[in-house]
Amino acid sequence: MLVTGIMKQKLKILLLTIIAVICIGGAASAELTERLDAIVGAQTQANVRIAVQVVNPETGTIVYSRNASMPMVPASNMKIITTAAALKYLGPDFFYQTRVGLVGESLAVIGSGDPVLGDKQTAEKNFFDPRWMLKDIAQQLFTADITTITDIIVDSTVFDDERVHPSWSKDELNRWYACEVSGLNYNGNCVEIIAETIGSKVQLTLDPPTAYVTIINKCTPTLNPPNTVWGAREANSNVITVLGSCYRQCQPIRVTIDRPPAFLGFLLAEELKRAGVSVRGHLLEKEITASDKLRTIAVYRSSLWDVLERCNKDSLGLAAEALVKTVAASKQPNGKGGSWQAGRGLNSGYLLSLGIPTDQFYIDDGSGLSEKNLLSAHAISTVLCDLYKNASWPNYKKTLAVGGMDGTIDKYFNEPAYKGKIFGKTGYIEGVKSFSGVCTTGGGERIFSIITNKANGNTRQAINDVVKAIIDETQ
Repeated sequence: MLVTGIMKQKLKILLLTIIAVICIGGAASAELTERLDAIVGAQTQANVRIAVQVVNPETGTIVYSRNASMPMVPASNMKIITTAAALKYLGPDFFYQTRVGLVGESLAVIGSGDPVLGDKQTAEKNFFDPRWMLKDIAQQLFTADITTITDIIVDSTVFDDERVHPSWSKDELNRWYACEVSGLNYNGNCVEIIAETIGSKVQLTLDPPTAYVTIINKCTPTLNPPNTVWGAREANSNVITVLGSCYRQCQPIRVTIDRPPAFLGFLLAEELKRAGVSVRGHLLEKEITASDKLRTIAVYRSSLWDVLERCNKDSLGLAAEALVKTVAASKQPNGKGGSWQAGRGLNSGYLLSLGIPTDQFYIDDGSGLSEKNLLSAHAISTVLCDLYKNASWPNYKKTLAVGGMDGTIDKYFNEPAYKGKIFGKTGYIEGVKSFSGVCTTGGGERIFSIITNKANGNTRQAINDVVKAIIDETQ
């Protein structure tokens, strides 16, 4: 082949261009490595255990990796595993369905494990009253000319009756993120209490207003901030003692309740009474079977995506644990009896199907509240890369918190260079801080996973600096 001088010159220019691109890319990679090494090194010197993995999901190339195969306590980054497994096993079109109907003269509510039933945030996002289901049931009875019922039956048998995870700290069971998990949930299985100082006394307001719980007011007024109001619920009861001091008005405090199905049944009975429907029997917790000949009057649905968003964007623990048990129930012949044990096995099976070694994970619960959970940064980034290849990735990405905009990272990444470019799931329990997700860079998207154990006061900033560095060095 004859190569002219002009062609030689063009080939030379092309070759120089390719070399320049390679050199620039290599320099950028070296700069990123140097910057991330410095962040990781500073944390390591402070006795923080830190693992980082950054992946180009388009090619599967590992951009950066330090201690990525080391299993560590992940805190709420466990929710990434839980939501990914739920999407795999349940499918993107899955809906939770709570059925309400009549069994003779009794009213029955059959749970599906829906964790966002009566959830304020979900209701506000969809522009409806969070108590609309209770009001609608009363309306359905009114429309059917039913003014009297006997019993109210609540059926939560889609899950087993292990409502509190055995690994959770007993000291945290009053707090919203450690609420009971049931086949019939409502209002996050919590009540909200607002304290307000009026004169020389502290007045307490309960939401939803209900006689299901008993409030003991031991809160005292104070002339100076801060507010120190908190609520303590006695074990296996619904007696809540409110303590601390109140300066003017405090933010609502959320306290868990005992036996969520009975909570919903009690709220329903109170709503029916307000609507003029008489309840003459009892509140019963039992299974509704085919022989009961249920006559359905209403079905209330929640999409899987609403649940995934509350789980990932807002870190709602109830959503994660309900997903674990829902996946387990879906594999049972009768679709009932979902348990943590069976759900853990299925979620572990999902990780194994991705080729993640068994020594890089241990699944104990779905939310990450248990300190027995273990995940490697490699395991989390592998799951995110698997999601990235899924047709549902655009919708899944929307369930993650967005830097500088919403969810658990709305106060971070507010600078123009980062705002709206970082989608992730945070994690925090004592001594643990984590952050995993995807960021949009000039060189395309990058999956990242960062887990720290023995974390200190500077660790959250170090984690954020890792993600900023990824964006800075790939513009």
